Amino acid sequence: MTWVTQGALVAVGILHLLPVVGLLGDAQLQRLYGIDGLDANLSILMRHRAALFGILGTLMVVAAFTPHLQIAALCCGFASVAAFLWLAGSVGGYNGPISRVVLADWVALVLLVAGGVAKLADRGVQA
Repeated sequence: MTWVTQGALVAVGILHLLPVVGLLGDAQLQRLYGIDGLDANLSILMRHRAALFGILGTLMVVAAFTPHLQIAALCCGFASVAAFLWLAGSVGGYNGPISRVVLADWVALVLLVAGGVAKLADRGVQA
């Protein structure tokens, strides 16, 4: 079952690393999220979001091969994905690019749950 946890962490880690390109500027953020007319404030917030996703994605990929980090990485990834899905669902009215993010996060949620169940099953076998 270890490969399930590792695969989930690598896959979701890569998904979280994709928005890091937003650090490069407003044009990349506009392509990623379909947001027009970014002012300085929104640009700062969105670029900071890209940096945080880089940190979280890196944690997940590293944790895939560092067993003692796996539960923390799974929990952080789950919290991130669940929060975004809750926000998207509660606000609604989002555009096409955000719809793709919502879909990717549903896939990520399934992967994280599978990875978490596999990790718990591995721990049960070892106990």
